[in-house]
Amino acid sequence: MSSHRQETSQVVDNSVLEEEDDADRQRAASIRTLRTLAFEPSSDDSDDEQMSSNFQDQTFQNILAVLVGRQSLGLSSLSQGYPRDTTSDSDSEHDGEFWRHRPQPAPPQPQPPDISEMEKAEITVLTQRSLVGDSRRGRPNLAGMIAKRSLCGQFTVRDKRLICGQLLPHNPKKVAQYKNKVFCGTHARDGDVFMTACQDRKLRIYDSSREKFTLKQTIEAQDVGWSILDVAVSPDGEHLVYSSWSDSLHQVSLLGSEEKHVALPFCPDDRQFCIFSVSFSCDSRELLGGANDGYLYLYDREANKQSSRIEAHEDDVNAVCFVDETTHVLASGGDDGLCKVWDRRSLREDDPRPVGILAGHVDGITYVDPRGDGRHLITNSKDQSIKLWDIRKFSNSDTIEMSKQAVSNQRWDYRWQRVPKHVGNSRTRLEGDTSVMTYTGHTVLQTLIRCHFSPQFSTGQRYIYTGCAAGRVVIYDLLTGKITKVLSGHKSCVRDVSWHPYSAELFSSSWDFSVNRWTGVESPDREEQEENAKTAQSEGKRRKVDKSCL
Repeated sequence: MSSHRQETSQVVDNSVLEEEDDADRQRAASIRTLRTLAFEPSSDDSDDEQMSSNFQDQTFQNILAVLVGRQSLGLSSLSQGYPRDTTSDSDSEHDGEFWRHRPQPAPPQPQPPDISEMEKAEITVLTQRSLVGDSRRGRPNLAGMIAKRSLCGQFTVRDKRLICGQLLPHNPKKVAQYKNKVFCGTHARDGDVFMTACQDRKLRIYDSSREKFTLKQTIEAQDVGWSILDVAVSPDGEHLVYSSWSDSLHQVSLLGSEEKHVALPFCPDDRQFCIFSVSFSCDSRELLGGANDGYLYLYDREANKQSSRIEAHEDDVNAVCFVDETTHVLASGGDDGLCKVWDRRSLREDDPRPVGILAGHVDGITYVDPRGDGRHLITNSKDQSIKLWDIRKFSNSDTIEMSKQAVSNQRWDYRWQRVPKHVGNSRTRLEGDTSVMTYTGHTVLQTLIRCHFSPQFSTGQRYIYTGCAAGRVVIYDLLTGKITKVLSGHKSCVRDVSWHPYSAELFSSSWDFSVNRWTGVESPDREEQEENAKTAQSEGKRRKVDKSCL
């Protein structure tokens, strides 16, 4: 322990006890006890008696920050133990009950978006064409589309997108209440199935077809450490796979009457292992996983074995995806703040090199979502932003190094601390940042919060939506970068959100132990209602005056 830490310890142990009242004496004693718990090894850990001073300083600061946040220095919260490891930046089985108390953060103030790159980007043309077709037709007219439907008998696909794009889900209804945090919630089988994964180690399958929400099956997960962290359903709808702190993924059949769990083992190094993110290939033949050892793993389901292990990132791999239907191109995002693009046709396992790197975030990446066109994807980050990328425009080596340096300079832990002011208020764009657009206004804290493109069929992928640590769902306009809608209905972090691929409804899964379903047409704004009431009132007075003059 450094001399500065020893001097601070003397101040806490001597001057406080001598000069303060009984309450302060109790707080000082609590600090000493906390330091004993944090720094002295237990009898089971006799081989680890030498702890580094950096870890001691970090742990001591962590404990003090939590206690200050609670405005208390009591020991009541320690009855369930203390953390054994605070070095990982990702979802960890060691975060446990000690960090359970997390006051809901205040929603951040969105920053004015920079649309200079978006105005000349290809995705602008693609999105506009999917919505209105020929731009010479001018602004779409909702009344005209309804009149046209009365004559022709039905809306065109483009008209449906325009209408759904203007009538966003708004009305919340709690459809599920559990006794533990909900980590995942996603649609499958073209929206006919909705699936949740909870910290109670259970997977629940619901029938969500035709606006129903009926529990069909409850699956008890096996070999789960701390919680189920990710779930994926095969495109053919026959199997689901879930991941946790385990050396294996686990596969469960959704069609058979018998619930059978099949372990899909990997070959990691001799260390505690976890797949944070898992994704199916479009043909259902392969699985792609990103792990806490910095590697990507490919699993051949037909051969029933691991087919590739790719050294990808210098830190945890938090998110992976297949970029297009060919399954040749992969993308990965990690705690090193980089999104890497891989082409399997030129990839060598003994010398793995990405075809390009997307650098611009200044903190770790929590999620990656592809648009499905093979050219664009979005990344969510602990730097409190989402970035839109064209994967044909990679970053140069200088930008990559600046991004890595910015990440290494971060001195806060998103799992239990509030967002530092220098992070939340940062308006500087990393020099050489090749992203098309940056979206801000949501909060990424406590866990690996996810973001997605809105559905192609109903919205033309006009929006980007994400969960938020402030208990909200935030919907951004893809082209302007502005917040289109905020759905507030949860009391804690919203980790996952899933928009139905064909209906105007979405589901939000939260750490307040609940799942909300958002449907219906947005009601008028309060200001508009008040203005209409004033207009009606003045109109009524005018009519009374006119009658009195007769």
